[in-house]
Amino acid sequence: MARQRKVAKSTPVKRKDGGPPAPYKRPPEVLQPIIDTFDERSVYIMHIDNKPRDFKRKIFMVPVFMNLAIVALFAFRVYYIGPYYLSLVTSAMGYWNETTMFVEEMTWEEIIPEVGRRTLTFMFDTLLAVFLWPWPIEFCFGQQHGNPVAWRRAVGFRSREVVVRRSRKWGEALGDVVNDGEDGTNAARSYFLARVGAATSPMVLGDKTGYVLMDGDWDLDWGAMMDATTMVDKKMAAIEAFTLVILVHQEEWGWLCVDLKGEALAQEDDRRRQVYAFRDALANAGKEDLFYRWIEIVQFESSQPGGFGPERQELAAQQIRELFSKEGIDFDQFWKDSVGTDSAMGIQ
Repeated sequence: MARQRKVAKSTPVKRKDGGPPAPYKRPPEVLQPIIDTFDERSVYIMHIDNKPRDFKRKIFMVPVFMNLAIVALFAFRVYYIGPYYLSLVTSAMGYWNETTMFVEEMTWEEIIPEVGRRTLTFMFDTLLAVFLWPWPIEFCFGQQHGNPVAWRRAVGFRSREVVVRRSRKWGEALGDVVNDGEDGTNAARSYFLARVGAATSPMVLGDKTGYVLMDGDWDLDWGAMMDATTMVDKKMAAIEAFTLVILVHQEEWGWLCVDLKGEALAQEDDRRRQVYAFRDALANAGKEDLFYRWIEIVQFESSQPGGFGPERQELAAQQIRELFSKEGIDFDQFWKDSVGTDSAMGIQ
């Protein structure tokens, strides 16, 4: 492989079922060479970009022209302002020229504007050097995670390309995304699954080519994308092996894959369990007919034009509470006692 980072130190702990809890699973062994190069503090998303080559070429030309414009701007600025700074330096060395200020012979009306002009010039050039100049440097010569130019030179433009995204700072402060806390919940896991769920939605993966997936949460790992392409070219792994792979490192289990489909199924199962528990509790209270009337209200409101939005949910909640109240039952408390979750889950 082209790069090598720190390999996972922890050895996964064996459990009765021999595997991690849902929605996690072991990463495919065929991907281990590239996984060994990943930073354990980051979250990674790998997927296949199927956008046409011409489209990718056009998208890539946008940052190319932008960085060329920045280089041209700097070249012009150096050409224009270079002699001025040279004069300032030679003046400071004792060689008088047009930039030399004889303060004892000048009035404040002459000193203040000249100092102000020089200050603004220094500030402008400093801002250019600090904020703009690193763009073309990183674009062409970035080393920490590779750079776009090296990636395109190595990969070219292909109809099927492996895209590797790496989490930004939020991934380093993620915490334990597997084990529940003392309160039986796991905020880190919920936060993590929400982030990766939004980043891997069909709308994002279907509408956008890989290069434009950089945002405040995710960056592209150019070096990893070159490594993945090398693996495919050398037939170390089929490109299909990179079809939506989400990786996170955890102290106990090491590198884990996230099975978002499995998570969706788990949520569906949990929802079904809640409904059954609610039905059984009503049956035990001799109010089973309320269960079917509750189902009718939710189904009726959710089938109305415009979808089951907040207004419809509020209307359904009001009808359900009134229905149960007529039977002498506090719906919110009854749901919480029988199911163990917030009563909103019985309305949405």
